[in-house]
Formats: sequence, C-alpha cells, structure tokens
Amino acid sequence: MVFYFTSSVVSPPYTIYMGKDKYENEDLIKYGWPEDVWFHVDKLSSAHVYLRLHQGQTVEDIPKDVLVDCVQLVKANSIQGCKMNNINIVYTPWVNLKKTGDMDVGQIGFHRQKDVKSVLVEKKANEILNRLEKTKDERSPDLAAEKESRDREERNEKKAQIQEIKKKEKEEVKKKKETDDLRNYTSLMKTENMSSNQDGNESDDFM
Repeated sequence: MVFYFTSSVVSPPYTIYMGKDKYENEDLIKYGWPEDVWFHVDKLSSAHVYLRLHQGQTVEDIPKDVLVDCVQLVKANSIQGCKMNNINIVYTPWVNLKKTGDMDVGQIGFHRQKDVKSVLVEKKANEILNRLEKTKDERSPDLAAEKESRDREERNEKKAQIQEIKKKEKEEVKKKKETDDLRNYTSLMKTENMSSNQDGNESDDFM
C-alpha cells in the first residue's frame, strides 16, 4: 500500500507519497523516478517520504511551501520524531539513494553525501497535516509497470528529439545547398553577361 498526498500550496500542485511500511519502502527505493526527492528524519526511524518534481526540475526548484509540506509529513510519521521539537529532516534526489545487498530492509545509503540536504523542523504544524490528510489517497500501484511506462515515455521523447535534430540538420544542409547553387548560378550569369558585352563590342569595332 502506498499513500499519496497532494500539495496544492502552489500551482501546479505536487504529489507526495510514502509506503505503508518498510517493505513498500523497499519497492519505492527500487522503482523510484529520476524526478523523485526522498525525505527522512535524520538519525531516527521514520517514513520514507517522496516528492515527485515536475519534469525538468531539480531539488533546487522545490518551492518553499512544498518543502514545508514534505518535512511536516515526515516528522508526523516518525514514532520518535513526532514527539520532538527541532529535528533535522534530510532529503536528496532519488538517484542519489544507494542500496546494497548487505543492508537491512528499509535501510539506505547515499552515493554522494554532499548531495544530501537538511532542514530543521521546529515543531509539528497541525494545520498543514490536516490539509494534507484531506487529500490522502491509498493505492496498491504496480510500481514496476509505472516505472517502465515512465522510462518508455522518456525513451520515446529522446528519440523524437533526436529525429527533430536530424530533421533540422537536413533542412540546414538543403538550405545551404540551395544558397550555394543560387550563388553559383548568379556568378555564372554575370560571366555570361560580360562575355556578351565583349562580343558585342568586337562586332562594333569590326563594323
């Protein structure tokens, strides 16, 4: 089971989601999207919360109010963290998550520590959590199929981009050839005109 929430504090809205337990979290780690950002309470047990960015965005593009929604949701879903003030929430792009065979279920590492960001959460904000709770949607998605569909769309987009580039290159080559042909034709016409003038002058002299 995966829980989905909608952060509509900005437009267009963002999707936030998390697994019901550590086993769902394992699947989310495995089948995450490049647009996903992972959130977790630092050094404490908590839910693994994900924010799905809009295409083309990076961690740096997360709106402040959306970031607040994410960290509040993480804090509220930590058995220890929900009772504490001034806790750190860490977050990083999904592509930076590192999972090896010797790690326990739900355990995660990072490829690059410097790509892990941290934000301090002073206290729980019930008004934010209540707003998010109203958007909660429980699903049992086929994460592998969704990931494959997303990857297929990306491959098709890249193919379309490559085809468009090749099309433009062909058009440029054709345009250049037409320009060169026109230039050569114009030059040839000028030469013929000069020859005609010379021929005419020679006829006048003869007469």
